[in-house]
Amino acid sequence: MKLRLHFVVDPMGWFCISMVLFVWLYNSFLIPTLVLLPHYSEGHIPSALVVCYYLASLLCVSALFRASTADPGKLAQDPKIPLAERDNWELCNKCNMMRPKRSHHCSRCGHCVRRMDHHCPWINNCVGEDNHWLFLQLCFYTQVLSLYTLVLDFCQYYYFQPLSSVDRADFVVRHELALLRGSCFMGLIMFGGMSSLFYTQVKGILADTTTIEKMSHLLEDIGPRRSWQQAMAEVFGTRWKILWFLPFRSRQPLRLNLTSRSHV
Repeated sequence: MKLRLHFVVDPMGWFCISMVLFVWLYNSFLIPTLVLLPHYSEGHIPSALVVCYYLASLLCVSALFRASTADPGKLAQDPKIPLAERDNWELCNKCNMMRPKRSHHCSRCGHCVRRMDHHCPWINNCVGEDNHWLFLQLCFYTQVLSLYTLVLDFCQYYYFQPLSSVDRADFVVRHELALLRGSCFMGLIMFGGMSSLFYTQVKGILADTTTIEKMSHLLEDIGPRRSWQQAMAEVFGTRWKILWFLPFRSRQPLRLNLTSRSHV
């Protein structure tokens, strides 16, 4: 699997993605150190809970890395336009380059992106045709990890048995209440924000409308709607649903129908 890294030079984007990484590091260190590993060592919880948390954390940060470094669909400087598709291309009035319809010029990145949905500062990258599936995975696994964290925070407060062998002089133990409250606050913010974003993204995919098109009212429907399986398979580049959840792979374009949408 050959993966090309794509980096955007944007200090504001670096700051935003640093905040996201801080939240991930905070909970990925705190929850195992304060909750999972001590209770597992005393036999209060099974090892499956520990493994599942680390797996959710790994998938979340992997999706973040892939979404932030994957090429979103940047157009080449001198694209070769097939003769049969010339009617589906247009000239960008900002960079004076030919681009497929439904592409958009990102002022933050300085280039056109195929089927651009939006520019996301939290991943310091555009969300376009080639990395939209990774952005969906990031939203999904962030919800899973945040909800898992909130459940463990609640159990630490009200359900788990008291620990008998802990070092009361340890910083994490002495400030347990404040640290768990911080974890709960960040978990609620991340879960609420990502749930709303994930819902709007899936809704847009099923309606075959990007965020930019929805805000600008650029497109209208022509032809029948696709099924949800066809819409999601086109975004993820495969019909195999199990592969929709794996960030450790490459994506190939998948066209399932010939019906397209055009500019008004």
